[in-house]
Amino acid sequence: MAKHLTPKDINSIISLIDGWDGKLSWEALCDASEPVTGTRPTRQTLNAHERIKSAFSHKKELLKNGFVSTKRPQSLSIAEQRIRRLESENSRLKAENAKLLEQFLKWQYNAYKHGLSKEKLDADLPAIDRDSSERK
Repeated sequence: MAKHLTPKDINSIISLIDGWDGKLSWEALCDASEPVTGTRPTRQTLNAHERIKSAFSHKKELLKNGFVSTKRPQSLSIAEQRIRRLESENSRLKAENAKLLEQFLKWQYNAYKHGLSKEKLDADLPAIDRDSSERK
């Protein structure tokens, strides 16, 4: 049975995608993910996680639009890689944020449509009584 990805694994794979250099494919990503996760995830496992799928398609789009690397001394090359990875991460996070804002607006409209007041929506969460299952 395939290993389930932990949130830490998902974040590591997304960081791997953000720093990707060269041709990106699901198979190449699966191979590169093996040292990060401990086992080689399948394409289906990676594709099942929305954040990974979103980061993958976003990076593919960036690579498709073409970033041409230039020959530089080693220190500038490292700086260029870091800048490219940070720009990719920034762009991906902006896209994730836009999706979350769109989802929030849907929820806000539906709450209004079904008569939920702002006070009900802003109400505190109930306190968790962790000892209740141990009492008899």
